Amino acid sequence: MPKCLPLLSGQQVTLDAALGSVDDMLLELSYPSKQAALYSHLREQQSDIEALVSFHLGLSTTERCRMSETREWMCGYYNVCIPIYVDGWVGFPGKRVIIRIPLPYKLGEAENPGNVEEKLRCEAATFIWIKEQCPEVPIPHLWGFGFPTGQCFTTPENIPYHTRVLWNFRRNILSLLGYPVPCRYISRRYADTLKSGYLIMEYIEGPGLSLLSEHWADQDQQHDRQRRANFFRDLSRIILNLARVPFPRIGSLVLDHRGIVQLGNRPLNFRLHQLENKGVPTDIDRDKTYSSTEVYFSSLLSCHDNRILHQANSILSQSDGKTQLAVLAAMRALLPHYATRRFRDGPFFFNLIDVHPNNIFVDANWRIKSLIDLEWACIRPMEMLLSPVWVTGKRVDQLPPGEHLDAYHVALEEFFEAFDREQISFPPMQDSDVSLTTDVMRKGFQTGHFWFFHALDNPKVACNLFFQHTLPIFAGSINAKSVAEFKECLAQLWKRDSKEIIEKKLRDRELYERKLSVMFEFDLRRLD
Repeated sequence: MPKCLPLLSGQQVTLDAALGSVDDMLLELSYPSKQAALYSHLREQQSDIEALVSFHLGLSTTERCRMSETREWMCGYYNVCIPIYVDGWVGFPGKRVIIRIPLPYKLGEAENPGNVEEKLRCEAATFIWIKEQCPEVPIPHLWGFGFPTGQCFTTPENIPYHTRVLWNFRRNILSLLGYPVPCRYISRRYADTLKSGYLIMEYIEGPGLSLLSEHWADQDQQHDRQRRANFFRDLSRIILNLARVPFPRIGSLVLDHRGIVQLGNRPLNFRLHQLENKGVPTDIDRDKTYSSTEVYFSSLLSCHDNRILHQANSILSQSDGKTQLAVLAAMRALLPHYATRRFRDGPFFFNLIDVHPNNIFVDANWRIKSLIDLEWACIRPMEMLLSPVWVTGKRVDQLPPGEHLDAYHVALEEFFEAFDREQISFPPMQDSDVSLTTDVMRKGFQTGHFWFFHALDNPKVACNLFFQHTLPIFAGSINAKSVAEFKECLAQLWKRDSKEIIEKKLRDRELYERKLSVMFEFDLRRLD
């Protein structure tokens, strides 16, 4: 039986499987030891973490925080969430909170210092903006947060009275003078703030509450139309609520050092940090925002280019290299076709990119009670407000024409029906004549916008989506010989030295494979 090494998911991987993966397996195989080191470090800081949470909750001497056992910690892809018990909590008896700590080894912090702080400042700003501008959207209560710089913020109700009075006075004066007003969290300094940064939020729990993912895959319940209708209704209202306030630029909300929420950060989604974590430069500065769609879309295509150039195992073979370069050249040529002129200069809309069954709490009737992951929300063009992909449990590149795509369209029609009903009764968008309707989403399938922008957003699926959906729209059904000629020709149009780049990337891959083989040999010997 082939020897295996562990991955974070709990699965094991063989050398052959690692060599065939499109992921950087040198990085993936380093995560278990990094997670173990982080957990050990956090456990050593237990008393400091308990004191920090007590500080933010404004607890008295008779109320005490208790950090949960390690087995209760919940580790996602970018954060570890640690439940904190509060003994004797007078204000909220029996309630728990979560301290959510980002994973620096997943966010490119080593390659790009400041990525962790960027993520936290954007996530905190999203919590604050939604609570103030879209209070109908159900999200956890944010008790406080802190950044690696040592600056932290706490809710006003947990601040000493005299500090709160001065803070209110200052906000009122700034408002009267027409200056930007800080958010409704008070900036403070705490000597032992976690250097990793953190958010402290409500622990979502209660009778009948569960994650949607616990039910969605159950076929009997999945086809329960009434519960699905309840869920799609609530999801539609959330999308419409968030899109009610148009923005003049593409980007992310961010909380600055003064505590002011502003549109001043690059449009941060997890794929930017994923690329930077692999050592791939995105060439998008943190303070970069966009006033037009074409420049933004061009920046995303450049990220695809940089992945090819900088990820050691980005190209598998000569044929794979030509395929990838040809697809990128074609996408660049098709960009003017898909960049809708009407929406070029906005307005742009707030979008929760990472909404899926694993971060949606529902009741027994599938009514949405809380969204728990807000970290990758950003303001994007109308074309990128796409229909949910996960409704049939398939990834976007697992929906070629045929049975799975037909099932997806049937499920999506239920969502469209719910969206249409809610959109009719919903207040119009502020200061805009643009309406977010299912006509835009439906048209996206007819024209190919849906597939093109998913490919633009995710380098890992770009080739599959291009050949499954985009190419047939323009070229119809073409034979294998024509596809080969297409790749050969267009690959040369990616860059003037495309052939030389493919040769260099194949040499990079040889070195990568040697390093991977050495890692397996060394680690397996050590494990034995």
